Amino acid sequence: MEQLIPVINKLQDVFNTVGTEAVQLPQIVVVGTQSSGKSSVLEGIVGRDFLPRGPGIVTRRPLILQLVYSPSRWKKTRKSESDGSGDESPDLEEAEPEEWGKFSHIKDKKFADFYEIRDEIERETERLTGHNKGISSEPIILRVYSPKVVNLTLVDLPGITKVPVGDQPLDIENQMRNLVLQYIRNPNSIILAVTPANTDMATSESIKIAKEVDPDGNRTIAVCTKLDLMDPGTDALDILYGRVVPVKLGIIGVVNRSQLDINNRKTIAEALTDEHQFFQQHYPVLAAKNGTKFLARSLNK
Repeated sequence: MEQLIPVINKLQDVFNTVGTEAVQLPQIVVVGTQSSGKSSVLEGIVGRDFLPRGPGIVTRRPLILQLVYSPSRWKKTRKSESDGSGDESPDLEEAEPEEWGKFSHIKDKKFADFYEIRDEIERETERLTGHNKGISSEPIILRVYSPKVVNLTLVDLPGITKVPVGDQPLDIENQMRNLVLQYIRNPNSIILAVTPANTDMATSESIKIAKEVDPDGNRTIAVCTKLDLMDPGTDALDILYGRVVPVKLGIIGVVNRSQLDINNRKTIAEALTDEHQFFQQHYPVLAAKNGTKFLARSLNK
């Protein structure tokens, strides 16, 4: 499957350009409520902050995220500069970025600053959806090259919501639902159902909508977030062992950064270290088969 990912990515680019939906390509579709920790899961897999954040619906268009493993080269290129007199100054060395992103709608620009990637996602989202928190089914395609990722294609969808807020369309719930179903009905898709551990997983919105199209859980992976926020004296052993929600592709627990962590500039690398320590301390028997790194490897299989 890993060898097919570059081909699938190219086909996604082509089909998005010509506007066809006839071919159902293999992809991993990420589903969850607004507060499920969906964005943090994706940023943990990429290892960089790059997704828009804020109150309400932030993801308002599907984001097709194509991760491409690119070995670290530390290659330097020669760059000539003019001193203004018409003469060329001696060549200067300029290091190529180790990680970068490219958008399908801006083919000639390489984004080495991941905060610029975030800004561009916001701009491109508002170009179609405006400022009223409405949604659009037209995807944004972002390809990220990095030595820290495994080859994956993920689709991040708007968070499931029930009640319109502010000037959102009154039928926002139906719009969200139809958009999610459009992607997860694809029989070649894997459904990544993100659910917080500090809520009732048996009534999870992401699990419920996944069951509508995949009742036996044959192509669903449940991701259990916020394990560190469970009530004192409780644990997630039954959840992680699959006794609460049986899905054939497994349940993987993760611990993401809190909003306070993000405000305090805690890096994703630091968060991954803390996550590893959390599982070693609280779930030592299951530590090897949980966590963000294990999730990324599992999705790559």
